[in-house]
Amino acid sequence: MNKVILLNKRPEGIPTPEDFKFIEEEKPVATDGQILLKTLYVSVDPYLRGRMSDAKSYIPPFELNKPIQSALVAEVQDSKNPDFKTGDFVTGMLEWKLFQTSTGKGLTKVDGEKASLSAYLGVLGMTGLTAYFGLKEIGHPKAGETLFVSGAAGAVGSVAGQIGKIMGCRVIGAAGSDEKVNLLRSKFGYDAAINYKTTHDLTKDIAAIAPDGIDVYFDNVGGDISDAVLANINRLGRVPLCGSISSYNDKEVATGPRVQTVMVKKSVLMQGFIVSNYAAQFPEGIAQLSKWFSEGKLTHSETIVEGFEQIPQAFIDLFAGKNEGKMVVKI
Repeated sequence: MNKVILLNKRPEGIPTPEDFKFIEEEKPVATDGQILLKTLYVSVDPYLRGRMSDAKSYIPPFELNKPIQSALVAEVQDSKNPDFKTGDFVTGMLEWKLFQTSTGKGLTKVDGEKASLSAYLGVLGMTGLTAYFGLKEIGHPKAGETLFVSGAAGAVGSVAGQIGKIMGCRVIGAAGSDEKVNLLRSKFGYDAAINYKTTHDLTKDIAAIAPDGIDVYFDNVGGDISDAVLANINRLGRVPLCGSISSYNDKEVATGPRVQTVMVKKSVLMQGFIVSNYAAQFPEGIAQLSKWFSEGKLTHSETIVEGFEQIPQAFIDLFAGKNEGKMVVKI
């Protein structure tokens, strides 16, 4: 039998285990033109929370009582498609199932000899591409400038900071524990970082580690952190707006400082983006990330949870900050 995870009901606030449903169905068989895939690694990401609501977004919402989808790494168990052979490893947007069939459309072969298979869900996958294109196309960091990253110890933030260092920036950021702050300095090369949960005055503490102001703000979080960063933004600052995890589970629309005055006064550019905007440039991005990775200029941190049954809880744990770097479930 095959195990499957469905969206049972739409979460209200922070998701709970009851929002998911486990079922069993007959294991599929590959037919002509298809491949049979066995799931090896599952990516859980904050943006999936938006797809669990029925509000309009840039990606259609998940349907109730249908399988949830995210980026997966899978192994080809059987192939009736000449483009794939048994034993190939692939990554792509697939369903939360132990086994599934595919025509191969939208899948990319990956090499487990060049990097760990889970890395293709993180630093060498959409996570890395998000950091790369957000900085390259919107942030335009220059050597000597100061880059601030919120959610700095998360999957995207940890890569964004490293790319900023490669580009010659002074890199600072915020994370949610002293352990994560130490990780930013020791592993990811951050010049300074603060624990936003223990600070008494975010604006002043950010000013203390950014005495020359902030030129580029890679925003993964929104909320109070962004208000404090924008209070320290320099003239002609740039803000790649990647996400706003601080508000994903809000039941009401939050209010905060109005940013227009600061942005006009300092001629700041703020641009939201989704990584698929740059789909045509993915080969370039993957090539560059892979080169930096092979040269030892990029490293990655993973929180790996084991077991198919743990996928929903691993996703829920993202909103409690229980991950360091990329959260991945190993099947």
